[in-house]
Order: sequence, then structure tokens, then C-alpha cells
Amino acid sequence: MSDLTLRNIRKSFGTLEVIKGVDLDVKSGEFVVFVGPSGCGKSTLLRMIAGLEDITEGTLTIGDTVVNDVDPSKRGIAMVFQSYALYPHMTVRDNMGFALRFAGAPKAEVARQVTEAARILELEPLLDRKPKQLSGGQRQRVAIGRAIVRHPKVFLFDEPLSNLDAELRVHMRIEIARLHKKLATTMVYVTHDQVEAMTLADKIVVLRSGIVEQVGAPLELYDDPANLFVAGFIGSPKMNFFKGVIERGEGSSLSARLTDLGDALIPLALNGNATPGAKVTVGIRPEHFDDTGTASLQMVIDMLEHLGGETFAFARYGNGELVTIQSRNGRSLKSGQTITARFDPAKALVFDEKGQRLR
Repeated sequence: MSDLTLRNIRKSFGTLEVIKGVDLDVKSGEFVVFVGPSGCGKSTLLRMIAGLEDITEGTLTIGDTVVNDVDPSKRGIAMVFQSYALYPHMTVRDNMGFALRFAGAPKAEVARQVTEAARILELEPLLDRKPKQLSGGQRQRVAIGRAIVRHPKVFLFDEPLSNLDAELRVHMRIEIARLHKKLATTMVYVTHDQVEAMTLADKIVVLRSGIVEQVGAPLELYDDPANLFVAGFIGSPKMNFFKGVIERGEGSSLSARLTDLGDALIPLALNGNATPGAKVTVGIRPEHFDDTGTASLQMVIDMLEHLGGETFAFARYGNGELVTIQSRNGRSLKSGQTITARFDPAKALVFDEKGQRLR
């Protein structure tokens, strides 16, 4: 396993710049997830690490070696794609050992490596089957096994679970997390699914339009987003946002008057770095609504989702915009009911007109 370092990495296709100066340090053994909406550049960045795309500008280092001009086969990386890309006429055993045989490894060594990878991935009973005899999850494990036998310095995963159904995705997330713990190898994983990012990563890299918006541990990004984009992207259901204007209260206290919600006045836990009259966006996560909060908003419930252990109430305010409220005591709620949704103002996040966090 090895460190991975990106310095001012840029990628252009003609006059179109799609990666706009990425700096990133991935420590040896870390599980790092690139996440962001479609078209943000996460797969392009991964392909540049793999050597499948040329680097327009910047320096890429694996271990102590600058690999900008190093052939992909010599970078010490192994890549797992969204498509399993298994040879249909080969058994699981032959698929997993193909790269080693192609490289001229002795038969005994190929057999040993394949057996060890099959043991790790619990594929031993399936070694003599063909891909058509496997489920989607089993095929993806074979694709991962094909990467394991190469003992790479860095594993690269490009949306490997996208072709699986919801139940299999959950199972494979657990499998990949277990695999990382067992191998302790550096892994870089691309997904558009922030739930995958939150559950798998040691460190998340949030990308938008070829720019890194924030890097941090999953709960760090969840609790302390740097801007409006990260706050809205990380978290499921997503954060609620309300437009407001800063007002000064008694002494140095500040409040936000929510102009789209009946001019409700919400006290803010800021350190005085907001200007009265400034337009802001106030963010409140669905689970931060509770009966003990000192701030309150009145809304009408539009729809309910009762999930057994919890209830999601979707309430409308202002011009019909939706607010999501999560409750563990919501079984008595009814559609059309007017409710007072309370929350702790200390948990509200505030963003300026440019979307940057105010603290």
C-alpha cells in the first residue's frame, strides 16, 4: 500500500477544463471516496490516477514515484469498474487468475493467489462456475478478486455497485468495508451515492464542476459543512433550507427573519460575523426538529411516510416549498394538520449569499 498525492491536477478536453486544480493527500491504507453529482469530474479524476486519461497539468505521485508518464500497468494500481467485464467462457478461477497468467506468473503462484483471494471473498465454492451461473453480487466479488490477486499499491473503484439492486448494494457495501479492513490497502472509490460515501469512507472528497468543495471525515462533513453545496449534498434526507435576513436583537445577539415563512424570527448561534440586513440561507436537518427546541416554525403537513420506527412528515411553507421533518413520535400526525415544528437554534447552519458558511 502507498500514499497517493495530487498537486494542482488539471484536465482539459480542448478548451474545456473539467478538472480545475485538485490538491489531495491520500494516506497509505486510507479509504477515500470521491462523491458529487453527475458531471462533477469524479470518474475523470479516478481515470487520471489509473493512467487511463492524460494529465493536462500538475503532479500525481504514488508512493515516492511521480507517475504522470508511467504506463497504467506499471503504476501498481488495480481498478474495479461498474461493469464486471468478466470473460463469459472462463470459470471464476480462470477469470481471477487471468492477469497473473498474462504476466507470466508460474502456475503454482497463480493458483495460490487465486485461492487466497477466493478465501477472502468467500468465493471458494464458486471457483469452477461460469459468470452466467453467478448473481450480480457474486460477479462483482469476482471482479474485486481479480484485482486482489495483483496485490496493488492502490485499489480504484469506479461506481462498482451501480448495477446492483438496493439489497445487494447494502450487502456489497458491507463486503467492501470488511475487505478494506482485512487488506488495509489504500482505496479510492467513486460514487454519486452519498450514502455509500458516508458508510464506506475514512475521508470524503466532495467535488462540483471539477473543483474540490470540501475534504473531511464523513461526520465532519455532515456536522460542519463548509458551504451550502456540501450541506445540501451530504445527508439523506437532505437538509432543509430557508431564505432569511439577518437582524440584530438585544445586545450582540443575531436572528434571521425567514421572509418566506411568515417572517418567523429565528435566533442564531453566530459569533457576530454577520451583518444586519444581509441575506442568508438557514439550514436545518430533518432530524433536528424535536419537541424540546426553543425555536419554532408553523407549517401544514402535506404528506407522511410512516416507516415503523420513525416518521417523515413533508410539510409545505411559503410558495409551496417542502420541509422534511423526521420524528420518532409521529404516528399520531395526519395530512393537512397544522404543526409547530420546534428545533434547537444552535443546530441551525447559516450561509451567506454566496453559499459560504457563517459561523
